[in-house]
Amino acid sequence: MKRFTLAAIAALALILPAAAQAQDFAVTGATVGTGDGGEPIENATVVVRGGRIVAVGTGVAVPAGVQVIDGTGTWVTPGLFAAVTDLGLYDVMAVSDSNDTEAGDSPFNAALDAAPAINSASQDIAVSREGGVTRATVAPDAGSSIFAGQGAVIDLGADREAVVRPRAFQFVELGEYGARRAGGSRTAAHALFRNALREARAYGARAAIPGRASRPDPLRTGDDLPVDPRLAGSDSAERSADVLLTRFDAAALVPVIEGRQPLYVHVERASDILSVIDLKREFPKLDLVIVGASEGWEVAPQIAASGIPVIAAALNDLPAKFEQLASTQSNVGRMKQAGVKVAIGPFDGDNHPRYAPQYAGNLVALSKLPGAAGLTWGEALAAITSIPAEISGMGGRNGVLKAGAAGDVVIWDGDPLEVSSAPVKVFIDGVEQPLANHQSRLRQRYRDLDESDQPKAYDW
Repeated sequence: MKRFTLAAIAALALILPAAAQAQDFAVTGATVGTGDGGEPIENATVVVRGGRIVAVGTGVAVPAGVQVIDGTGTWVTPGLFAAVTDLGLYDVMAVSDSNDTEAGDSPFNAALDAAPAINSASQDIAVSREGGVTRATVAPDAGSSIFAGQGAVIDLGADREAVVRPRAFQFVELGEYGARRAGGSRTAAHALFRNALREARAYGARAAIPGRASRPDPLRTGDDLPVDPRLAGSDSAERSADVLLTRFDAAALVPVIEGRQPLYVHVERASDILSVIDLKREFPKLDLVIVGASEGWEVAPQIAASGIPVIAAALNDLPAKFEQLASTQSNVGRMKQAGVKVAIGPFDGDNHPRYAPQYAGNLVALSKLPGAAGLTWGEALAAITSIPAEISGMGGRNGVLKAGAAGDVVIWDGDPLEVSSAPVKVFIDGVEQPLANHQSRLRQRYRDLDESDQPKAYDW
């Protein structure tokens, strides 16, 4: 039997997964935003042990032996949860070899799974982490079909285990973009969509793709979305010759039609939103999430009555498309007032996840303008923390500072919803994360004119 010296064991500990190195710490005397929609708490304490939050509030005693971080003058929040991103799917967007955001030439669409392509070493992830983002949902873009494929939930820890939950949702385009992919009309998009769901329903549960291969969640035992025992069967269900989907795509849509996998639907126009709500009449088990909803305020009561949550841009008031003609900066605020559960997003391309606090802060400022509808400070923070976590199925465990939640904690040098503030420490599952990245290193290099910092390529 091989024996290890104490030095070897200590060295081995350095390469253990990050979850095994969670720190016990407490932040005291800080202004704390818990992420649950409430206003910030002054002179509060946050205690993290074993990778989880164990106590939050004023008058909280710090257990013996726990590292104490003096939070005087700082703000503490849960890690930001970025809804619908392309994090980890590209290195340089314009370089096709490094871009896995869409698969326009693939014979598959609904079956496409973003999880295997996510690169945890992407600089985009590192930059987002520096901005206080600790969790995100990652969605592919639609290529040759209205179905973009299956998205994932990730954490932004500095390790190789980014994917927390693969196949977390299916993404479909039913607005202008979907119309183009379906043949040039919304009528074609809806016909294609309904046909696909009917084919999946006819294909049957036994043909669905089994298993989820989720990373074990330390905050929960068992699988969040249990696999139906019937799914352990073979992929041998009979299909008629009159089908449009590949066998693999049909199998991927079985969990959607059965309501076991959420369906994210991108639409902007008010009439398109109503069409999505009507889908529940024909397919009552659908677990729907509306993405976009630039004109959501016009039909906010109907959205609220349906119980469908929305992921919407914070300040989209300049219509770039016909489907956004009724855009207004008060969109999110008015939907919130009507009782709609609204998260800020999506974040892709130039709309970077690190800008989430700025968008949320602008909605706070908007609430102070006569005639406008914005959010309170607590509501705005929740729109980039607890609410997107809830929509993604991670509610109560991420995006909130409360006992039992994951130890995702961000310490800021000021009010996080002020554009001048920045994180000074970021923890994911109780593990302090590095904040350096390519951008920050370049910033440091060019803050002075010391030519000795230049790489050798600049030598003449």
